[in-house]
Amino acid sequence: MTIASPPTSIDATLSLLQSQGYVADRALATVLFLALRMKRPLLLEGEAGTGKTEIAKVLASGLGRRLIRLQCYEGLDLASAVYEWNYAGQMMAIRLAEAGGVAGDRERLESDLFSERYLVKRPLLQALEPQEGGAPILLIDELDRTDEAFEAFLLEVLADAQVTIPELGTIKATEPPIVILTSNRTREIHDALKRRCLYHWVGYPDAARELAILKAKAPGAPAKLAKQVVAFVQAIRKEELFKAPGVAETLDWASALVELDAVALDPAIVSDTLGALLKYQDDIQAMQGSKVGELLDQAKQAARG
Repeated sequence: MTIASPPTSIDATLSLLQSQGYVADRALATVLFLALRMKRPLLLEGEAGTGKTEIAKVLASGLGRRLIRLQCYEGLDLASAVYEWNYAGQMMAIRLAEAGGVAGDRERLESDLFSERYLVKRPLLQALEPQEGGAPILLIDELDRTDEAFEAFLLEVLADAQVTIPELGTIKATEPPIVILTSNRTREIHDALKRRCLYHWVGYPDAARELAILKAKAPGAPAKLAKQVVAFVQAIRKEELFKAPGVAETLDWASALVELDAVALDPAIVSDTLGALLKYQDDIQAMQGSKVGELLDQAKQAARG
């Protein structure tokens, strides 16, 4: 992996993203450049499927840094996020000490049991360790899935690049990781955490940028089909849906249409493949029949324009 220095300008940041196949607007490149320059965590919020997680991946690839990902979920605790002790190894060490007749040296045994030898390091602790090639990219993905107690714990990590382990003390990074946090905004992130981050809302792209993304990620799609797909997705997002399709769904749908050798959209193929674009039955049902034809007419007109 080639190690690269962080970009020195907004234009260089745009070029870095583009070199990894990520089509970004200038606002995103600006806040990403500032986060790297100021060594501040970056909180990216937006609907699912708009490319938030991908930003951390392309940044790690473009800079040649290790990507350490903490996938958040309900009930996430310190044992899964930071560290836990190798209890099986500790019990074996106690049994061996008893068998060897040295269990009486209690102080030495305790010191050995709660040393790094038996420490199982999870993503947050791994990100604080020195890494070959420079500080890693720490991706804390879908933070909104956790609870406020975990957010409160993160404050120490984000503010001081350190964690406290009662048995070992405080472990501080010699070089703080580059931190990217994402949220789908299923709940509000607490202000105390937001204050420690730079912030950017990753929205749905406009038609021109979505078409550029489609060309970059699905180059096999015929030009006419690609334009119609983007125009149809742009139109369908204006409808009352439970979950509007993100860029990820646009790419999935385009890939599915290519597999079916489609060169243009028609009502039948749209109806047959809506499951690649919409992920809720109520949304699919609402788009069936005359609605598909109506949106398709709009899309074809927009694609011609």
